[in-house]
Amino acid sequence: MRPHSLLLSGALICAVVPLSSVFADDWPQWLGPQRDAVWRETGIVEKLPADGLKYRWRVPIGGGYAGPAVAKGRVYVMDRQLASGVSNPTNPFARDAIPGSERVLCLNEADGKILWKHEYDCPYTVSYASGPRCTPTVYDGKVYTLGAEGNLVCLDAEKGGVVWSRDFKKDFNLKTPLWGFAGHPLVDGNKLICLVGGEGSVAVAFDKNTGKELWRALSAKEPGYAPPMIYEFTGKRQLIIWHPEAVSSLAPDTGKVFWTYPLAPSVRSGMTIPSPRQSGDRLFLTSFYNGSLMLRVDSDKPSLVWASQKVSEMDTDGLHSVMATPLLNDGYIYSPCSYGQFRCLKADTGERVWETFEPTSGKSARWGNAFIVKNSASGNCFLFSETGDLIIAKLTPQKYTEISRAHLLDAVDRQPGRLVVWSHPAFANKSIYARNDKEIACVDLAQR
Repeated sequence: MRPHSLLLSGALICAVVPLSSVFADDWPQWLGPQRDAVWRETGIVEKLPADGLKYRWRVPIGGGYAGPAVAKGRVYVMDRQLASGVSNPTNPFARDAIPGSERVLCLNEADGKILWKHEYDCPYTVSYASGPRCTPTVYDGKVYTLGAEGNLVCLDAEKGGVVWSRDFKKDFNLKTPLWGFAGHPLVDGNKLICLVGGEGSVAVAFDKNTGKELWRALSAKEPGYAPPMIYEFTGKRQLIIWHPEAVSSLAPDTGKVFWTYPLAPSVRSGMTIPSPRQSGDRLFLTSFYNGSLMLRVDSDKPSLVWASQKVSEMDTDGLHSVMATPLLNDGYIYSPCSYGQFRCLKADTGERVWETFEPTSGKSARWGNAFIVKNSASGNCFLFSETGDLIIAKLTPQKYTEISRAHLLDAVDRQPGRLVVWSHPAFANKSIYARNDKEIACVDLAQR
């Protein structure tokens, strides 16, 4: 199973990071400008055209689960290039070294032309070896990328030159996690905050200009895969780090631990994947086996609001999301569950309201997935299903209402035992940018 990605939207209160005010109509990092999966552009279609999607461009690339970032007229994406004569193993859990390289590609947003690329040797030892997991982070003339084997690289965003780099395995004496390094890096002030791993270094902050380590914090047997997130609770900015043994709040500037909420039992198979989500003084977490956890953070010690009672992949209660980060909106939670059941829950209690397979795989399928982005202007949600369909839908406590759908990209990844697309798209310039293991495409979504 692949550790990627996650998604939220809507009426969540998100810490305002510098990215949000610089690139108003860009998508310069994981989950967009404010890291909350809200698309704030106006003039977006409310129904997909009956005569099909309008592709602005399509460009061949290699494999990967890493979604694109869009900033200042450029599109940045990572991919994987297998060595000549080499193929990925038929068993996705095999971890023999697979020769190949990782690339960072910079494309012209107007026509998809590749402007530059940065490539480095990178034998893979990860399960689900299609390619990198992390969306690039673009800020202040630099692009930060993290590969599946722990290569952290800072590049000049205009020309692609290396500014600095770190190797997590060498620098922190680590082994590659089962599904690779997958926590999308976060820029905060002068810091690049990363999920790393190891004794005392689950979370590490680097100087974003030099790569120098500024602080490190927390210990765990494995780091999991959830990205670092910053939210405001009790009047102070708090860096939330969720790993399989606990969820912790840190001071973003120093790494000082504000509080830790231990998880018992630990999250099975290390599958802390979806982004932790905030709604008011609540913090919501969800994972494939262990299910959901809702905390209230209204003091220096968080309290439990509710939690799933079943550790199971099939006999589930609440929400057992695999990789999609849920939407919390107006007191309800919306997300795919463990076998593709797209569910609506009451946020206060975790009680299930309805479920459907329509926006994921269309039927029960292990890890069935769809990513969710909400357009704040229309209130519509844009879902990108694992079948490669783009869907516009209304998500309400009453029901799932599909407005329209169109096929955007073919599902070509066979590793989960069926064909899927498991990469998060970007939304900017009144367009969607999405990739599979063969191409990246840009589709116009402007109203006419």
